[in-house]
Amino acid sequence: MPKDKPPMRLGMFMMPVHPPGRSMSETLAEDTAKSVLADKLGYDELWMGEHFSATTEPFPSPLMFLAGLVPQTRNLTFGTAVINLPNHHPAIVAAECAQFDHMSGGRFLMGVGSGGLASDFELFNIDPAARQRQFMESIDMILRIWAQDPPYDIKGEFWNVQIQRAIMPELGVGTMPKPLQKPHPPIHISISSPDSASAKLAGSKGWGIISGPVAPLYAVANHWRAYSEARREAGSRARSEDWRVSRLMIVAPTDAEAEERVYGERASNHYYCSYMRKALAAAKRLWMIKPQPEMPDEDCTPEAIMNECVIYGSPRTVLDRLVALRERVGPFGTLLQIGLDWGGPNEAWEREGMRLLAQDVMPRFRQHVTAQAAE
Repeated sequence: MPKDKPPMRLGMFMMPVHPPGRSMSETLAEDTAKSVLADKLGYDELWMGEHFSATTEPFPSPLMFLAGLVPQTRNLTFGTAVINLPNHHPAIVAAECAQFDHMSGGRFLMGVGSGGLASDFELFNIDPAARQRQFMESIDMILRIWAQDPPYDIKGEFWNVQIQRAIMPELGVGTMPKPLQKPHPPIHISISSPDSASAKLAGSKGWGIISGPVAPLYAVANHWRAYSEARREAGSRARSEDWRVSRLMIVAPTDAEAEERVYGERASNHYYCSYMRKALAAAKRLWMIKPQPEMPDEDCTPEAIMNECVIYGSPRTVLDRLVALRERVGPFGTLLQIGLDWGGPNEAWEREGMRLLAQDVMPRFRQHVTAQAAE
């Protein structure tokens, strides 16, 4: 089962983003090595994305990847960020997530969403205008499956879940698996949009939230305000441990070295921000990542995104910037570092940066958070 939570948790979030020319075998091996390294360094969580039709983000099945890591790790709790529910029949998601919860010994955080990749919408013939309704129907069905025994008769607009005749209790036939964690694994949704509608939904349901890596800081602050308000309206209190903030994190021995690893032409960080800028511009969603809402499109460059969303420097500088980040946006309880491609010098850079973050920065950041909570 999940271990006791420190005052500030550290996780790794891999969409992942790799240059499209790299082989899937290489990138899977690379992402596995990074995950095992994170576990050895004491990272608390690992989150993986789901995309069916993008070689830059080659993870059709995050659960399959994470299942391979269960016997190789001890510290990590595993999260899906996210399972895009319109892509799947709810009964399949319910069964596979229940199985993984048992396989991982309860080290599972269930991140779900409505999808964001246009080619996946086309692949599965999903109407973008209907996908939020599909998402809500699916998660409701999943929770109902887990909450009951057969017979099942759950009807919806998009799917039906029904087992009424082929039930043989003495053989175990007709019964859907239930997760290890009770009543179910913690549910989370990822949020990037500044409008905070998803944060309000999560707050009303008591789910956790993950603020996206290129969400501008004003939007991240909006996420917490909207989430907290919705939790209050639902009769509960927002908790720091239910809020994760993902950021690009570049830690190096000196500020000058870190700057080269952020802005340099060989830097995977630069590729990541360029990719996100191009992808969101093509989807006509550049407004989601503009550092200021009124910024003209031509000014929202990869460099502008990096200036807003990347925390970089020496361990001392990164610590100061993390303290400033939390003061600005709110009391998040988990910091998720975005995993980057390891091409060229980036493997050595990120290995060193992960070690510095885990061993030099986080102990001091946790001390700060603990002292602040005691005031």
